[in-house]
Amino acid sequence: MKMVIAIIKPFKLDDVREALSEIGVQGVTVTEVKGFGRQKGHTELYRGAEYVVDFLPKIKIEIATSDDLIDQVIEAISKAALTGKIGDGKIFVMPLEQAIRIRTGESGVDAI
Repeated sequence: MKMVIAIIKPFKLDDVREALSEIGVQGVTVTEVKGFGRQKGHTELYRGAEYVVDFLPKIKIEIATSDDLIDQVIEAISKAALTGKIGDGKIFVMPLEQAIRIRTGESGVDAI
């Protein structure tokens, strides 16, 4: 099993969700986060005063998946989140040792 964590632009969330649904991903956790990478933030004007926005709004998507679906998940997220501009995001893949469904007690891939 693998845990996929993707950081994407907020307006790409629906596209990514649809792409994941098409390949059969059933469980997704979404969190609104803020951060920066190479994009580093920008300057905005509010009521005549300039201020720096250091942390940009992003969406963090977490997906627990079986090993056989991992390549499809990565490809679906990559294609759906792509704008070709700086700040498109990142995908992280980590091993997932165990998953347990609390309601039934199922474990492993059955719990995902």
